Formats: sequence, C-alpha cells, structure tokens
Amino acid sequence: MRVASLILLSSMLAGCMTVGDSGRATLPEMSSLAVYPAQTQTQKALGLIPPPARPVAIAVYGFTDQTGQFKPSETGQTLSRAVSQGGGSILVKALQDAGNRQWFTIVERESLRNLLNERQIIREMRERYLGEANINPQALPALLFAGVLLEGGIIGYDSNTVTGGAGAGFLGIGARTQYRQDTVTVYLRAVSVRTGEVLTTVTASKTIASQSLGASAFRFVAFRELLEAELGYTTNEPDQLALQQAIEKAVYGIIMEGVDLKLWDFADAKAGWPLLYRYREERAGNLDAKAVADAVKRIAAMPPAKMTPRRIAPPETSQVRSAGGTAMR
Repeated sequence: MRVASLILLSSMLAGCMTVGDSGRATLPEMSSLAVYPAQTQTQKALGLIPPPARPVAIAVYGFTDQTGQFKPSETGQTLSRAVSQGGGSILVKALQDAGNRQWFTIVERESLRNLLNERQIIREMRERYLGEANINPQALPALLFAGVLLEGGIIGYDSNTVTGGAGAGFLGIGARTQYRQDTVTVYLRAVSVRTGEVLTTVTASKTIASQSLGASAFRFVAFRELLEAELGYTTNEPDQLALQQAIEKAVYGIIMEGVDLKLWDFADAKAGWPLLYRYREERAGNLDAKAVADAVKRIAAMPPAKMTPRRIAPPETSQVRSAGGTAMR
C-alpha cells in the first residue's frame, strides 16, 4: 500500500510538469537572456495582406487607456494600471506590419513637440554656423502630412468573465485545477483629415487566460510515518500580449473595412478577395471561433507577399500629395 501511494503521488506530480522535445518531464525553463518575442498569429496575418494600390498616409496622435481601471490586487489598492499604457506604440508597430510596411506611410504625431524642437535646433545651428538666412530645403524638407487620422483606445477590461475549476481526492491524495478568463476590448476609427468624417470604425476583443494546476498528498504511509507533499503550476497569459493581438486584429479590420467601403483597395483585387470574403464571414458571425482560428493559421502559413521597395518623396511632390489624400473625400 505504501509503494502504491508513492507511485500514485509521483504520477500526479509529474502531470503538473511540462514534457520537452526529448520526452522527459521538465520544469519551466528559467532564462535571464533578452529575446525577441515570437510573432503572434494576428501579426503574421497582417504581414501577409496583399499590397495596396497606393500607400495611405496615416497619423496616430494617441491610443490611450480609456477604462481608468487599476490592476486588481488581493492585498488592497494598487497604483498599477490594469492594461499597458503603451497602446500608441503597439498601434504604430501594427500599422508597420500591415503588408510588410507597404500599406501605410506613418507620420510621427505622438511626440510631435520633440520633433519640432529638433528641427528648430537644426535651423538655428545652420543659421549660426552656415549663415543661412533661408534654410536649404534639401537639408530640412517640409514635414509629411497625413490624409487619415486613427483615433480610439482601450475601452474595456473585464475581469473574471469566465471562472471555474475541478478537483478530486482519495485517501489524502488529490489534485485540482482552476481557470479564469479576462477580456480586453479596443476601439479604432479612421477619420478623414480634409472633411473630419469618420470613415469607418472597428471594435476587437481578446481573452486573457489563466490556469492553475496542483496536486497534494497528506496521509500516513506507515505507523508514525506521515507523507505530506504539494506541488502547483500556474500559467498567466501576459496582458500586454493580449492587448497587442487585439490592436492587430483592429488594424486588420480597419484595412478590410476600408477595402469593403472603397476607401482604398488592393493592388491585385484577386489576391485580396479571399481575405476580404473571410473577413465578411467573420464579421457577420458565420464563422465560429474554431473556424476563425483555422483561417488565421492558414493565412499565417501562406508564403509572404513580394515586397517592393518604396521611397518617400518630399511633400512638395505629387507622390506624397496623392498618398496624403488617398482616403480623403
């Protein structure tokens, strides 16, 4: 009986460990090296969008946390926010990933004051050391302008949207599991600079999953011999990663909505039609969660689109004027 109890306990504790490529049960690897995070499935889907007929000049002044929520704590009030405050930076990165940097010409607006200060320093230095009364436009050309503004923010962070667990025990030996889901929601809208019209809006959500596994034993295995053991393992999906995927999903939706509304278009309509059709089905609710996940995996497995180099010309040329007015009515 004593041997059987130890074998059962060992099997339960091993079940809480991960299995490596070699087939051996191992604990999670602890590493102090800095790494580049792996691409998310939504990020891969953005990169595989076919090129546009011409790039859209776009500006992001900010993408803020509009929930005002603080991170929940069991010990009391905390000053940490529930979600990342770097939504604007994540949004700019997602716009760059769209079509491998071919969809959008992104102009800096979030730190515009710093940019203008540096340009003023260049102007003053050239006046003092080169004696230029009029600054050479080749050395300091005019800033690019945007035809579309992207506005919005993080509009929801709901905790414990789904909770549950299970457990069992026998003769002092037991196991348990618990899980919880939170949901983060982002809102994104495209606004025409020329008319101020809201061209299109998109809302995207992403669940944040947490799971806990544990096993314990407390029993006498022999006379005056008490066995007591406990082991647990908890996984929490990073909030920042969930926010990143929600923003990437919103950018993907903005592109498809713009194509659907004829605000912009693919360079090759036949190449973009399958993605647009799948987006329409998903928006209409005709695809369940599994079908959507399978579609995203198929898109991620597609070969990358051929990337053509693109040169950003000074704003006085017709090329930039057309880019700035692509989506303006």
